[in-house]
Amino acid sequence: MMSIKKKLMIVPIIGIVFILLLLECNQFEKTPMISTKGQSYEKAVVTEITKDNVAEDGNRYGTQEVMVRIKSGNNKGKEYEAVNPNGTLFGADCEVGTKVIVIVSENSSSNIVTVYSRDRTSVIYGFSLIFAAVVCIIGGKKGAKAVLSLIFAFICIGYLMFPLIYQGISPIMITIVVSVLTTVVTLGLLGGISSKTLSAIIGTTCGVVISAVAALIFGKAAGISGYNVSDIETLNYVGQNSSIQIGQLLFSGIIISSLGAVMDVGMSIASTIQEIHDTNPSLSRKQVFLSGIHVGQDMMGTMTNTLIFAYVGGSLTTLIINYAYDLSYRQLANSYIIGIEIMQGLSGSLGVVLTVPITAFVASFLIGKKKKMKTTD
Repeated sequence: MMSIKKKLMIVPIIGIVFILLLLECNQFEKTPMISTKGQSYEKAVVTEITKDNVAEDGNRYGTQEVMVRIKSGNNKGKEYEAVNPNGTLFGADCEVGTKVIVIVSENSSSNIVTVYSRDRTSVIYGFSLIFAAVVCIIGGKKGAKAVLSLIFAFICIGYLMFPLIYQGISPIMITIVVSVLTTVVTLGLLGGISSKTLSAIIGTTCGVVISAVAALIFGKAAGISGYNVSDIETLNYVGQNSSIQIGQLLFSGIIISSLGAVMDVGMSIASTIQEIHDTNPSLSRKQVFLSGIHVGQDMMGTMTNTLIFAYVGGSLTTLIINYAYDLSYRQLANSYIIGIEIMQGLSGSLGVVLTVPITAFVASFLIGKKKKMKTTD
């Protein structure tokens, strides 16, 4: 086992190298997609309703006119008349005191202010803190480590994966690298440096790669590519103004989507085998392996359901629309949207299922090897 002194020396060095890597990966300028010159999104609070748009039937029609006081940016403290559009994606149900986000468009003569949405940042931060507190209270030290690993995962995705994909690195390859890196840190924090953690890392990595390969094979056989997604027009425009490999993004997303479930299965199987061995060290490598398989069989159904339900939930509005239009089975089954959802669900589930025997084999092998070394000594 690594001594505490060595850990205290190595961890800061790794941290510094990682930070330098993030800084290097973000040393580039994005190609402007739209002109935002003179436009900014600022915090504001509604001070007065100058013209309401509530009709006699209680519904809102047209636009609402309000006075807002800017709470951030160059115009902080100033009051402006703002237009509040009545839309489902833009605007807000404004009352005096409502905190909103406004679009301030500055020009030489005056500033035009439009209500963009309610200010949701306090709610987001508040619920995030509640979530972190609950995890830490219930999970103790391991809960705190889980929160740290989640933060690390978001940093890797936002400041490592996205910048490299934007600069032309293969989305599939960098997603696998980020998945492995996240797995190592997450399982390392939770399980420490041990054969159990190593088994879970190897099993998770193999499961994620299997999901990616299965998705690629399914897509090739079914004639589905990354260019068959619903927002391909926007993606093509982005691809024309950057080095992003658009065709790989769909499969990259499948890898990220399956990572959590695969990691959960990998760690659970490795922990189970370790616990079985510690309880009865006399068991053979084959017996330990079969015990891990039996436990994994119980997990397969729930974890595959977890992935399928997650994909169904993410595309529920699309599925309801298709149901409402009463599309025929052949039309529905052979549409790109349904094909992609099936590909995501099946490839992710395949990665979860095959993670069980892989992790069980690696864990039983490492435990058997460790036992043999102790016997030799």
